[in-house]
Amino acid sequence: MLNINTAKIAEFLIKHKSVHMKSLSIVTLFILSILVKPLYSQNSGTGAPAPAGRLVLISTDYGDIKIRLYDETPQHRDNFIKLATEGTLNGTLFHRVIKGFMIQGGDPLSKNAAPGQPLGMGDVGYTIPAEFNKSLIHKKGALAAARTENPAKASSGCQFYIVQGAVQTDAGLDQTEARSGIKYSPEQRAIYTTIGGVPFLDMGYTVFGEVIEGLDVIDKIAAVPTAPGDRPLKDVKMTVTLLGN
Repeated sequence: MLNINTAKIAEFLIKHKSVHMKSLSIVTLFILSILVKPLYSQNSGTGAPAPAGRLVLISTDYGDIKIRLYDETPQHRDNFIKLATEGTLNGTLFHRVIKGFMIQGGDPLSKNAAPGQPLGMGDVGYTIPAEFNKSLIHKKGALAAARTENPAKASSGCQFYIVQGAVQTDAGLDQTEARSGIKYSPEQRAIYTTIGGVPFLDMGYTVFGEVIEGLDVIDKIAAVPTAPGDRPLKDVKMTVTLLGN
């Protein structure tokens, strides 16, 4: 089953340049504002430049989640585009939901699954090589690939999760760095200590996108009642659509 180590989950749940411009006329400033504004958008509340990439929309009964796929992870990006284009994920469930951690879906076996049926073993017959990138972290809203326990840490060809996580402390991040050898930048620390996330998963699972609209939908889904095994008592189905940039 595509499960993240439950001991780590338990541990996580317990712990929980500005430019100076002189003598610019009002007209010049107005023109500059028109030219510059399209280059930037809100990026999970950080105000950072939004990375290039394709947009996808995950629609559920709880609302829509708009996601930007990262160009820094081209194999995962292209595979998710393929899944969306072919409709592979349509009708699949968010079959594993853990409040304060993440929501996982994309199992083809979840389509028309009987109530209480164990899920998480389905696949599409191939895996994706890991594409780890130290700049892409498991902040709230991160889209990442689920995987089995395998030496190469190759990703599932279809199953994914979206991070809810929790706000971190600097002391907790220090411990994560000591354990994993990761060194977080001041910007990454600021994200984890304000927006939150799940840092202990960094460099263990491939992050290949992020939510740019619909973080509240993640919170709604993460709050649904679940049965043993973390499957929601009421099915949470999805439709995945490829959008234009």
